[in-house]
Amino acid sequence: MAEPILDDDLWALIEPLLPPPNPQRFRHPGRKTLDDRAVLTGILFVLQSGIPWEMLPKEMGCGSGMSCWRRLHAWQHAGVWEHLHEVLLAKLRAAERIDWSRVVVDSSSIREVGSKTGPTPTDRGYDHDKYRKPLHAAGIATEIARRGEPHGSGLGKTRWVGERTFAWLHNFRRLRVRFVRLAIVHEAFMKIACCIICWRNLQNSFC
Repeated sequence: MAEPILDDDLWALIEPLLPPPNPQRFRHPGRKTLDDRAVLTGILFVLQSGIPWEMLPKEMGCGSGMSCWRRLHAWQHAGVWEHLHEVLLAKLRAAERIDWSRVVVDSSSIREVGSKTGPTPTDRGYDHDKYRKPLHAAGIATEIARRGEPHGSGLGKTRWVGERTFAWLHNFRRLRVRFVRLAIVHEAFMKIACCIICWRNLQNSFC
């Protein structure tokens, strides 16, 4: 039997963070408000499968793709995913699942539908005093590749953390190519993916 897209324990963390639905009018109340959990299931299905909103299967009972899109936009605007991420990070910290001894900073670029492709501006962060000095002033040791440095420098032992994280994010097919122009929606997908990664870490459910 396939695992549910949204399990009960994760939903128990998310539900209290969601804003209450708008009150319906007494006269002409319109359509019944869609269940939050059903809508979130549709959002997660789009994020994980990468399908367009309009192709969300009706038999899932999640409402239309546009209904899910509107709810995703509203929840992102309300800061739901930011709060959820904070909750999950606190749980990871309490479980001693976060290594605070080092921080890895990296970036990745993806193609946007409808845009021209060209040289990637990312992955060019080489060693330079303007990067190194502020960090040293804050008491932070640095490991930054120097331009022209050959392979075998040993920095891969540090960099793999970033590459592994990008691989986790790219498991969410909606993040492999940017289909949405609104930054708030793309950011919402990114934050949900990060929350799910944290949740899987807590549950030891990485493949």
